[in-house]
Amino acid sequence: MAEMKFEEALKKLEKIVEDLEDGNLSLDDSLDKYEEGIRLSKMCAKKLEVAKKKVEILLKSEDGSVELKPFDEKTAEEETKPSDARKKKPKQEEGLF
Repeated sequence: MAEMKFEEALKKLEKIVEDLEDGNLSLDDSLDKYEEGIRLSKMCAKKLEVAKKKVEILLKSEDGSVELKPFDEKTAEEETKPSDARKKKPKQEEGLF
């Protein structure tokens, strides 16, 4: 059997959560769904970890050579923030007089 794609597994996991939250399943069916959900959750987590490890950033050094570096989440988050969000300056209130 072909391995399930991440998106398909996530969709199935969301459906399982809906079914469990509805509360209309028997105990046996709920346990079966829960077990399947755990399996899908682990599979999704594993796929995300593999994808995370594959993500690399190409950086050009000053001498023009290209260097591969592992993806750094904190750096990426900082780079995606608007520049004014990084340097918040207090607003000056206009004087009343």
